[in-house]
Order: sequence, then structure tokens, then C-alpha cells
Amino acid sequence: MTAPLDAAATAALFGDAHTAYGWTDRPVEAALIQTLYDLVKVGPTSANSSPARFAFCTSPEARERLAACVSANNAPRVRAAPVTVVIGMDMAFYDRLPELFPYADARSWFAHDPVVADATALRNSSLQGGYLILAARALGLDAGPMSGFDKDAVDAAFWAGTTVATNFICSLGYADHAFDNPRPPKLSFEDAAQIL
Repeated sequence: MTAPLDAAATAALFGDAHTAYGWTDRPVEAALIQTLYDLVKVGPTSANSSPARFAFCTSPEARERLAACVSANNAPRVRAAPVTVVIGMDMAFYDRLPELFPYADARSWFAHDPVVADATALRNSSLQGGYLILAARALGLDAGPMSGFDKDAVDAAFWAGTTVATNFICSLGYADHAFDNPRPPKLSFEDAAQIL
């Protein structure tokens, strides 16, 4: 059993962390992005399916291409952030299962059942997107996940000709805390959970 993280670590991941809305001009190095992915990739997914695909938009051209696909409120955030990641999901993830899950014929569980395959791609790429946010915080980065985009436009701009579809986007970098909002209320345990 792993020892619990200390209070400072859990605060960095959860308690003190906020969604970032503004960004400093401090860059995020390519090596740090690779380290981030190396953490994300080991998070659990169904049958090690690993359906998430990541387009890390770092150049002004890539960020502008993405900004053209998002809502008016989100476009300035995409332009200002040093990185915005398009978290996609490979809808044909099962083609990699003979490599990723060689213990069984896992490809057959999904390849002929698009309803199950689509749900698995969405669920597990969402998990991987969550791992991305926590891994970014663990590495000292701030994160600003977003919906607010034209999915078809993002798919055409970043995944054309592939089996990948967009799940959500997330800016990464070093937050400019002048843009922070107060933490909004959260549901209490009694409102959201039960112990059975």
C-alpha cells in the first residue's frame, strides 16, 4: 500500500487548485509536455484501451487555428495560454488492443459493437483528460479545461482523415491569478453521495 500524500500535495492537486482563466507569458517546454504525457499514459483505462489522443497546440499558428473553433469567451484564453490541448478519442481504439492488452482477444469485445466502443472511447478518454489535469498540477502547471467549442470544426482542424474525434480542450501553463474567480460552492457529501 502506498502512503497517503501529505496535505501540501493534496492541496496542490485539489484544495488550492483552481481552473485557470488567464495566463502569464511563461512558456511550457516541450520536455515538460512529454513528462506530462508519460504520467497520463499510466493512468488506468478499460482493458488498457488508452483511447485518448492529444494535440498540444503550442505554436501561435496552432493556437490560432484552435481559437477559430471555440466560443468568443474561450478564444482569448486559447490565444493567451502557452499550451492548449485538444483531448481526442480514437473511435477505433480497439485496433491497438492486440498490442495494449495481449492477454485476451479484447478487440472482439468492441470492434463489432459500436455502441459499446463509442461509450468506452468517451468514458476512458474523459478519464485520461482528468489524469492530464491532475498530472499538470502535480508538475506545477495550471489547467483550464473547456467545453465551449464547435466540435465539428475542431475535428476538421485537428483530426481530419483519422478515426479521432474531439472530447474536450484544456489550456495549460502558469496562471495569471489576476483572472482568478472565487471558488464557487460545491455540493455537500449529503447532496452528492451516499454510503451503502
